[in-house]
Amino acid sequence: MNPPYRIIIIDDELLARERLLEQVAHFPQHFEVIDTAKNGTEAKEKINRLNPDIIFLDIEMPGLTGFELLEELDHIPLVIFCTAFDEYALQAFETHSIDYLVKPVRLERLEKTIKKLTLFEGRQSSGKLLEAIKEIATEKDTKTMTSITVRKGEKLFFVKLEDVHYFEADAKYSSVHTDTETHLTELSLSQLEMKLPPYFLRVHRGFIINKNYAENVQKYFNSRYIITLRNRKKTKITTGRNYKKKIKNWLNM
Repeated sequence: MNPPYRIIIIDDELLARERLLEQVAHFPQHFEVIDTAKNGTEAKEKINRLNPDIIFLDIEMPGLTGFELLEELDHIPLVIFCTAFDEYALQAFETHSIDYLVKPVRLERLEKTIKKLTLFEGRQSSGKLLEAIKEIATEKDTKTMTSITVRKGEKLFFVKLEDVHYFEADAKYSSVHTDTETHLTELSLSQLEMKLPPYFLRVHRGFIINKNYAENVQKYFNSRYIITLRNRKKTKITTGRNYKKKIKNWLNM
């Protein structure tokens, strides 16, 4: 039997890295994790130094994106993309025989990846990969993030974004508020603002709301507004003055 693939997991979300570590641990005969990286810059150094067989690579990361990282590598290992975005935006990868996993990564999907790996051995072309990267990069506007990773005790869970009413700044992290529960994600509001689909709107440096749950908007003093959300608590969020233009555009005022 062949030795396991030496892999590096690259994702800017700690919870996503931990989740994938848990999943690949079910297949020790196929995967040996030699390191992880939290951004493209760190990943570039580790890939060049450790020369992994495979990288599990997130696409949307601050600094170097997954696309930009691959374009800067001298040698590209086998790549398995991991993304929080809908698979329909990534069909070009499939046509180029590049595998991808849509978060949350499930064991049965990882099993299919293992079966596909035999097709990659000795056949991956860096040129073809970069061609695919450029092709899909032109379609990035079609991406749709659908869930977010949260922690409850020692377990990781995925919350559907359509169920999130608003995000609230919480020290270095953010609180994720649904109608019935509050969770914690390690992402800051600034990181979330870059990743979230357009039905979310940052209305204050401490709040991002799901516009689909806005019940009414009232004018407030100093060019601010009070937004009441359609939830059990009828949450009221006062907007920041610096977000006046965004809110007026949303309201078509």
